[in-house]
Amino acid sequence: MVPQLASIAAILITTLIYLVGNGLLQTLIPVRAHLEGFSTLTIGIIGSAYFAGFVLGCFSGPRWLARVGHVRTFSVCAGLCAAATLIQSIWVSEPSWIVTRALFGFAAANIYMTLESWLNDRARNETRGLIFSSYLGVNFAGLVIGQLLFATARPESFVLFSMACVFYALCLIPVGLTDLKQPAPAPVPVLRPLKLFRISPVGVAGCIAVGLANNAVWSMAPVYAQQQGLSSGGVALFMVAFTLGGMLVQVPVGRLSDHMDRRWVIAATCLLAAAAGIAIALFGGHQKSLMLMTIGGFGVLMLPLYGLSVAHANDRIPRRDFVESSATLLLINAIASVIGPTFAAAVMQHFGAPSLFLFTASVHMVMLIFTLVRLRQSKAAASHEPFAPLPLESSPTSLQLDPRQPGESL
Repeated sequence: MVPQLASIAAILITTLIYLVGNGLLQTLIPVRAHLEGFSTLTIGIIGSAYFAGFVLGCFSGPRWLARVGHVRTFSVCAGLCAAATLIQSIWVSEPSWIVTRALFGFAAANIYMTLESWLNDRARNETRGLIFSSYLGVNFAGLVIGQLLFATARPESFVLFSMACVFYALCLIPVGLTDLKQPAPAPVPVLRPLKLFRISPVGVAGCIAVGLANNAVWSMAPVYAQQQGLSSGGVALFMVAFTLGGMLVQVPVGRLSDHMDRRWVIAATCLLAAAAGIAIALFGGHQKSLMLMTIGGFGVLMLPLYGLSVAHANDRIPRRDFVESSATLLLINAIASVIGPTFAAAVMQHFGAPSLFLFTASVHMVMLIFTLVRLRQSKAAASHEPFAPLPLESSPTSLQLDPRQPGESL
């Protein structure tokens, strides 16, 4: 185990440092935008701009890697992340932040693609599971550390933006000093969403629901927490509780779904997430001592839906089409994520901050009804692919790391 991890230590350390900066910005940007008087709708558009840039970056990444290689692509995109972050601290305006977040999303997609293709190049059948789980752990750890760092300075100052830039500069060091061979860029799979919808309507619908609801929460929940009177430390803990809730429950829920028609688990998850969203909207701000517990429970119920949806889709396709299927679902999720934050922000602007969770509840109720209809119309999958947890954010290249990919047995 140690030799395998030592061989990719530089990539894992780089990933950790980079995601610390991302976790910090994920909380800082909506809070600072609210303090600057940006409208709630504008804050949602800023969140959507990130995902719009991310979608474009997923398509451009393979060309950049083929043309200039991994180290140069990573260096350029880390520089873009740092520049976009500094511009936000210097030029505080709504148009500037929309453009810079789109630029950041574009660079982030290329960074994920670079790191994940490097890890995939080092993976072998016997080590793929270890590398994939290590990458997952680093993802969650980086986000949580970054969210906690939000409490170390006032969001009105430039300090937190500068701190994020420090991490984007530091993440260049392990990559710059590594002697790992640069791999050939992985080809981008053909994406055929209509074909996949005909095969697995619930899988596709689940990824759309995640893009609409989950990423609306990532973009707008810090604003909700701030409006409920939480301090900077409280906002940080609020987001950490949400993240940890989803992290801890992914595997147990996924393993449960391996032993039954996965659509029943999806339906139950949506029902409970809808109920939790309504409860938070109605009672979440009344007792601040319970806010961390309620948002942690909400993460437990909400965040597993993406992994369950991907696993359900993979139950219904040949294993040779696994990467194409998962890449299609990832892009569907990213496109829905462009819509979700803006739509949720419009709801919040008209009906107040707690309506964010009524919005997510409505998405989950629609998904619940659709899943129940499909349960009546079609039979369960003939066989199950083993569930595997997924990163909260990744590029299509990460799919090559998944231990369930073709040729791998678990």
